[in-house]
Amino acid sequence: MSQQTIAIPPRQPARGWKKWLSLDNRFVPPIFITLILLGGQLTYGILESYEKTLLAIATAIVVEMVLGKIFLGKFPHPASAYITGISVGILLRSPAYWPFAVCAAIAISSKYVLRYKGRHLWNPSNLGICIVLFLLPASVAGLSIQWGNNLWSLVVIWMLGAAILWRLHRLHISATYVVAFILLAILRAHILHQPVLAEISPITGPEYQLFIFFMITDPKTTVRSKLGQSLVVIAVAVLEMFFRFDQSVYAELYALFWIGPIAMLIEMWLNARRVKAPAPQPQMARP
Repeated sequence: MSQQTIAIPPRQPARGWKKWLSLDNRFVPPIFITLILLGGQLTYGILESYEKTLLAIATAIVVEMVLGKIFLGKFPHPASAYITGISVGILLRSPAYWPFAVCAAIAISSKYVLRYKGRHLWNPSNLGICIVLFLLPASVAGLSIQWGNNLWSLVVIWMLGAAILWRLHRLHISATYVVAFILLAILRAHILHQPVLAEISPITGPEYQLFIFFMITDPKTTVRSKLGQSLVVIAVAVLEMFFRFDQSVYAELYALFWIGPIAMLIEMWLNARRVKAPAPQPQMARP
């Protein structure tokens, strides 16, 4: 009896509604950050206003489309700009409307202007927010509202965020940072003679959820190796601790602003050295 080989057809990508529910599509992070916004707003009113947040989102998307067409010759996918705009809307505070548009425009423009060897070095929303907080302290402030005593809001966000990051193989970045933050908060409490929970509590704030799940895990502005990613977020947590010793309210944002691009430049330098290093010559066998 002859044997026949049965060909197994390749696995087809998800289509239709299955594609929309898949964790692989680019709409999952925007949906997740929208859930953070709605949960925080409906529970604690974390937004300055819906109109200002929509202005930040619209500005980010318009600037992304225009610059993408100019520099890349095509319209980029709007998911990244949406995340940047909604981050600005959540994290920024101002009685005026214009800072939201200015911050979003700076954040998106940095992706096309502040580049080195084809890569942008700063997380866009982190850069934009740090610039306006530093240059316009009389006009803007950062979000400082906590989730209160409702632990369930934090638990739900962490469950959703952990599932998404695990699927994207980036959960170790957030987990390493959280562990480093808690350990350093305990050390900081001991040095300052403060209650431990008082030093740990900032990580329960909504601004930290954006920081943990979106800023420090941004694939475009993180180093490539898992060990390097873990070392970078530990460095961010350490620098943040020193900023907190100086009573900096926005310690985590400023720490990432400095550590992130430095880590990227170091990685590029090491990669360039590996490329330039001559390959070892094979040795001749002796008789």
